[in-house]
Amino acid sequence: MSKSETEKPGFVIWLTGLSGSGKSTIADRLAKILSQKGRKIERLDGDILRGIFPNTGFDRQARDEHIQRVGYMASRLEHHGVIVIASFISPYRKARRFVRGLCKQFIEVWVKASLEECKRRDVKGLYKKATTGKIQQFTGLDDPYEEPEKPELIIDTEHQTIEQSVSQILDKINLFM
Repeated sequence: MSKSETEKPGFVIWLTGLSGSGKSTIADRLAKILSQKGRKIERLDGDILRGIFPNTGFDRQARDEHIQRVGYMASRLEHHGVIVIASFISPYRKARRFVRGLCKQFIEVWVKASLEECKRRDVKGLYKKATTGKIQQFTGLDDPYEEPEKPELIIDTEHQTIEQSVSQILDKINLFM
């Protein structure tokens, strides 16, 4: 007998990487696939949540506090059997470790693309604004991005398609499904 929907465990898939690396695109595609499989999904996205919490700053302390709040929210959803797909630059290792500590099943996915590739993509025009001084404390330029030390997955979006990236994540999470 298969587990009912409420008995299936939740878990957190945390996509981290530079702006323009492909986090949101991959997360959206992944959420659609898992939702079609009948799982309870919640998408937490940096751009969307910053719109809801507009006074969130961009200095190190403000970024850490924002990630900690989101991490707590993710852990509570996970506790209730929800698969949380979180896409945040989350540039600092300490904040990501904090979130990992809150969650029972935490899958850190480094969505990896070089700074040059992210600048080339620049879908939102943020790199251009940052290089002209219109945005300060921009991750990867004048604020660091601390690469994950031991992520569960590394998705290289410079050298693989979105479909390949999503497939790689699906292969990994089959253990939790």
